[in-house]
Amino acid sequence: MKILITGAHGQVGTRLVERLTGNADILAIDRDVLDITNRDAVFKTVTEFKPDVIINAAAHTAVDRAEQEVELSYKINRDGPLYLAEAAHSIDSTILHISTDYVFNGESDVPYVESDSVDPKSVYGKSKLEGELSVAAACQRHIILRTAWVFGEDGNNFVKTMLRLGKERESLGIVADQFGGPTYAGDIADALILIAEKTQSPDFNAWGIFHFSGMPYISWFGFADKIFDLAIEKKILNNKPVLSQLTTQDYPTPAQRPSYSKLSCEKINHVFGIKPSNWINALENVHLYN
Repeated sequence: MKILITGAHGQVGTRLVERLTGNADILAIDRDVLDITNRDAVFKTVTEFKPDVIINAAAHTAVDRAEQEVELSYKINRDGPLYLAEAAHSIDSTILHISTDYVFNGESDVPYVESDSVDPKSVYGKSKLEGELSVAAACQRHIILRTAWVFGEDGNNFVKTMLRLGKERESLGIVADQFGGPTYAGDIADALILIAEKTQSPDFNAWGIFHFSGMPYISWFGFADKIFDLAIEKKILNNKPVLSQLTTQDYPTPAQRPSYSKLSCEKINHVFGIKPSNWINALENVHLYN
């Protein structure tokens, strides 16, 4: 199987490259090699490499900065995926595209399923939704994987931020009224690889949107509490900071975040046999604490 990976230096992309190297014919590229917002460059790369599957792990994920960088957000989160999907369609290939819980408004009280109405409240969420729609319209052979609260060994994420702040401060206030499922980047990569393999079957026809995130659901406060407990246990920190619970109103941000980001993973389990990411197991076992 030939796989083109975009966003190869990101949290998920790095894990994809790590897992696929030696196991597939891969072309792993990042923005320093290919600007996915350049349609001609995208088509040139795709038509020359002729991948069986394109996995788009590239995105503008700076949620707050996106409120000011509107044009850039749409270029990367909508236009880039569109060009990749068009290129995939042109060679009868498959595209796997990563999306986000931010396409929802966060006002539900039961976990979101794939068919629920979308209503993004931020530039990031709106641009990612436009990316979903573009991919689906441009290439019939598509899988859109919505995920949430991604963390891993690479890049900027909540775990890395908490560990840094835990070394700098004796007390921290953490938002306690936003709930979701932390998702380990390596588990997202594993899910995408399994899906990529399944899509190559001649009789595969389960195209569309799937949710994949971590379990159990928890608040940011609860997630931070677990991170610090493990950091103490692993002797990364000598003392656990005193944590206090904040409301979303206590901690205003430029971008509105969904207060409820619980994604149902029943569909992906039913179709692909993929279970939710076990974020507690990931925190305990991956090398996040270096």
